[in-house]
Amino acid sequence: MRKYTFFLFFCFTITFFNSIEAQIDYFPERNANWEEKSPSSFNVDINKLNAVIDFAETNEYSGSRDLRIAILKGFAREPFHQILGPTKKRGGPAGLILKDGYIIAKWGDTKRVDMTFSVTKSFLSTMAGLAVDKGLIKNETDKAKDYVWDGTFDGAHNSKITFQHLLQQNSDWSGELWGGKDWADRPPRKGDLDDWKNRTLKEPGTFMEYNDVRVNVLAYSLLHVWRKTLPQVLKEEVMDKIDASTTWRWFGYDNAWTTIDGLKMKSVTGGGHSGAGLFISAEDMARFGLLFLNDGKWKNEQIISEKWIANATKSSVPNVNYGYMWWLNKKGSRYWEDVSEDVYYAAGFGGNFIVIDKKNNIVVVTRWLEPSKIGEFMQKLTKALN
Repeated sequence: MRKYTFFLFFCFTITFFNSIEAQIDYFPERNANWEEKSPSSFNVDINKLNAVIDFAETNEYSGSRDLRIAILKGFAREPFHQILGPTKKRGGPAGLILKDGYIIAKWGDTKRVDMTFSVTKSFLSTMAGLAVDKGLIKNETDKAKDYVWDGTFDGAHNSKITFQHLLQQNSDWSGELWGGKDWADRPPRKGDLDDWKNRTLKEPGTFMEYNDVRVNVLAYSLLHVWRKTLPQVLKEEVMDKIDASTTWRWFGYDNAWTTIDGLKMKSVTGGGHSGAGLFISAEDMARFGLLFLNDGKWKNEQIISEKWIANATKSSVPNVNYGYMWWLNKKGSRYWEDVSEDVYYAAGFGGNFIVIDKKNNIVVVTRWLEPSKIGEFMQKLTKALN
């Protein structure tokens, strides 16, 4: 009897740990139809899930489908703001919901390539993570000036900045890149602009400010670290390995050229509020999300280290809702009530989201959902799952 009890315990233990390791049952192949399963096979309430899809389709982003117009209107208060890179007219609302890797819901044209704006930042963050994983950067807490010595990080303030500060958007880097002035990017809505321009800089690591110029400084710095273009790095190190399509593109500003090792290279952007950034389909976004849901592993290959993902999804000191260019659903200014605090997500202008829900083993991609509605969308989905 004792031996039999031990045998049952052993079998249960093996089964339990195997279930933990095999979170994802299915990885879609390249150019194959992504396998779909009925929500009911996962005990998901179909009626409630259909209501979630209806909600996404009826709450389309209110800005123009001509994104050049939407960008210029959305950032009109910025001095000197102009379109510096490619733009593209967008499609209508679209998205997918994955459970254990399978599609359980989708709407709109999920293969259409559209701009994705600041969702690009989470891809850029991953380029930094891969550089750390491969030892190109010893640690993200290293000072950037030790890797980029061309003057970008000169001065009493900028010389203190680490890669971590850039990733968490709390560097308060001061300067100009590709014609963009840091102080002119998303200035305060109230107060004198001259006062803002000449303000006292915050100590790196103490104050978060969402700022695309500084994000582009990170992209420029990583170009120097990798010594090859970041779209090439993304393709070789991530997208090819997760069997993504060949349709995505990552653009920089028209004038964002530099020379490394005698080769002229384009430095990309981490967003699209002056044009450029990542142009990608909902399905390729979902693949990227599935990679993160599975702790950086695709099938049997560890593409991104679990350690990096853990660090990237940890709250920064000045903002509990922000990690390394991933938003976190913690109790703060961007908290979604009645949604798991383990949720983290990439977010972009116009309602582009990649949401990772570890608790429910779910990936959500939405395109062109009114941004203020994402919390309500996730609340409705959580109810359907539970």
